[in-house]
Amino acid sequence: MGTSESWHRPTVTPRIITGDPAGLVGFIRQVFGAQGEVQGDRPVEMRLGDSLVMVSDGGGVHAAAPAFLMVYVDDTDAVFARAVAAGAGVQEKPEDMPWGDRRATVRDSWGNTWQIATSRS
Repeated sequence: MGTSESWHRPTVTPRIITGDPAGLVGFIRQVFGAQGEVQGDRPVEMRLGDSLVMVSDGGGVHAAAPAFLMVYVDDTDAVFARAVAAGAGVQEKPEDMPWGDRRATVRDSWGNTWQIATSRS
């Protein structure tokens, strides 16, 4: 996202700090269809639906900080398959939950856990 674009920043924005921002950005784009580009030393602002996740290297000030993120998608099984194809490890295969969600969980190569769900309620 360029600085000229108008985008509402949520009050709370998760920021993942990693030694390989470009690799993680590629994973998020490939798996979730997120928008966002690496632009120099700035944190990358990734748009996932109506949400914003920042990815950066910490600027030499902050240590790596992986995340546990819940992401609602249209098709849990398809996103799960893309995540596994992109190298994520399976923590929880897609399964229907008693409260109505279909959910799966993966861990990416950067140590982040992604809980992927489709709301069926």
